[in-house]
Order: sequence, then C-alpha cells, then structure tokens
Amino acid sequence: MATNNIVVLGAGVSGLTTAYLLSQDPSNSITVAAKHMPGDYDIEYCSPWAGANYSPMGHPGTNHAKWERATWEPLKALTEKHPEAGIHFQESIIHNRKKDQETTTGKWFSALVSENPWYKDVVPDFKNVPKDQLPPGIDNAQVFTSVCINTAVYLPWLVGQCRKNGAVFKRAVFKHVSDAASAHHSGKPADVVVNCTGLSSKKLGGVLDDKLYPARGQIIVVRNEPGRMVSMSGTDDGEDEVLYMMTRAAGGGTILGGSYQKHQWDPLPDPNLALRIMKRAIAICPELVGKGQGIEGLDIVRHGVGLRPLRDGGPRIEAEKIQGVAVVHNYGHGGFGYQSSYGCAAEAVRLVKETLQKKVQAKL
Repeated sequence: MATNNIVVLGAGVSGLTTAYLLSQDPSNSITVAAKHMPGDYDIEYCSPWAGANYSPMGHPGTNHAKWERATWEPLKALTEKHPEAGIHFQESIIHNRKKDQETTTGKWFSALVSENPWYKDVVPDFKNVPKDQLPPGIDNAQVFTSVCINTAVYLPWLVGQCRKNGAVFKRAVFKHVSDAASAHHSGKPADVVVNCTGLSSKKLGGVLDDKLYPARGQIIVVRNEPGRMVSMSGTDDGEDEVLYMMTRAAGGGTILGGSYQKHQWDPLPDPNLALRIMKRAIAICPELVGKGQGIEGLDIVRHGVGLRPLRDGGPRIEAEKIQGVAVVHNYGHGGFGYQSSYGCAAEAVRLVKETLQKKVQAKL
C-alpha cells in the first residue's frame, strides 16, 4: 500500500483534530510540526487559553453553522465514551439583552441568543426560559445541555490518539510554508502540508494572510464552581467586554470571562478588566462565592490572555499549490475553534484526499 506523507503545521485544536482524523487512515504517515505544543502557555498559542465549550455562533445556512453542527456528535461521543479526554456535560444558560444587538459582543453572540436558533434541534434539552422567569434587564434566555472541555487534558489526549495511530510530533519553526514539506519524519518530501497555524498565518511566508487579526480574550481561572455554564450577549462595562463562565471537566477550574477586543495584541492581563470580569460573574451568579461575599470570595488559580484568530470572511479551508508544494489550509477560526473543530477538520481531510488523488492521477 502506498504511503501518503503528510505534515500538519500547528498543534492547536485545529491542527491536532485534523491530524487525528488523518491518522485514522493507515495509508497516511503524519508528522505534526509546531512551534508550540500542548503544555505550553504562550500568547502565540491560542488553544490552551480557551474555555472551551459548545455555544454555536454560526448563522443559519452558513459554513460556520454547518461546521458547528457537524462537531456536536463527535464531542458528545467523546464525553460519553472517553472520560480520559477531559470533557463533560454541563447545563448552559444564555442571556440576551436586545440593547446589545449593535455592539461588538452583541454581533458576535447574535446567532447564539436568537429565540429560535438552528441549534435547538442539535443540542439536548433545549428550552426557552419563560418570560416571567427572566432576570431584570434580560429580554430572552435559553437553557440547553452543552459540553465543557478541559483544554489542559483534551489537547494532550489528542496528541496521544495521534501517537497511537503512528503520528510523530516535532518542534519546528518555518519562515515559509513550503519549507514544512521537508519536515516529514521519513526524510522524504511531504505529499501535502496542512497549514493550521492560526494567527501565525498572518506572518508565515507563502501565506501572509492580511485578513487575519486578533480578538483579545482575557480570563480568570478560579477554583469556585457555579454549577452551570452562563453567558450573556453583552455588558454595561464596554461594548467589547462580555460575560461568560464555565467549569472545565476533571478539576480544570472555572473560567470567568471576558473580552472580545479586536485588533488588540496585548499579552498581559489588565487588572482593571479582571476586576470587572469578577464583579460581573458574581452579579449574575452569586452562588459562585456564597451569600454576602464579593470578589474576595473567589479563589484564583491564574489570570490569562488569549488571542482568538479572527479572519475577515471566516476560516480559510482550501487547497492550493505554493512553490510547488501542495498545501491545505485550515485556520482563522476566531472564538469557535473547539466547537467547529471536527466539522472543519473533516473538510480539510476531504481536501487532502482530493489533493492526493490528483497527484496519483498526474503520475498515471
């Protein structure tokens, strides 16, 4: 059987999920080459900082929604069958304020907070909260069963699954995407390079995608557990600030967020923003700290900042030739990398297969 040599560039959730699906085909020989690996905490490496959960943001009929729809079943199956992956089910409550509609975060949340969202037929236990049960200032709300992923467990789990299927991992930095073709562990040139470098595709030679930009997210990890996942369409503290909280599986702590600051690259946590995040979380969920307690009741693990890889026009999942090297791109997933990971990776895998078939046909 002929072997397909494939280099996957990048070890965030997009790169690892793509490598995982590719490695399930025994005819593929995979090398994952990346500057940052699970266990690293670096501002260039977005995936460890994510919540991460399943809160669909794609608008009906878009590729974004299609990819999120295709990702629910794989995440559900992992939650049910693979506790070692670090994912658990959690009740999610989404609050919407119509006054947030035109703000940065309101536009980001608009599909999620719709009163009749497409995903109501995808997630379990979906129901709209009766109007007479809404908190003051909330125009509509819904409840459903979601999942929350402990990224510190899940990313290494993906590495382990890839390794079990024969994939090789190596650290590497490339100035040009075509250079990655020489990184395959066999020593032979790669048949395909899969580019999953996220925001780094802005500066990667041969790609230089100027449609990419960051949306800075600031979070706090605490030991307190609210018992549910909560989010809101916006805040009164600024139009690029947002309110969400979720408890990661397997002792991962609770994530309090956050912000959605476009074109903002600052890697350092802002203490004033941190204060506002904590106050907002306690205001909407007082049981986070216990009766009568303020932010002094929060038991803080760490403060963090991640840069979501946003891209004008949405994620880039397409194939091209760059300096004679076959490249498939899968990057630019903004704040929905985990919840669209399997849908996007499946599309990238399809493009890899098409690219390999064309190579075979060209040789015949």
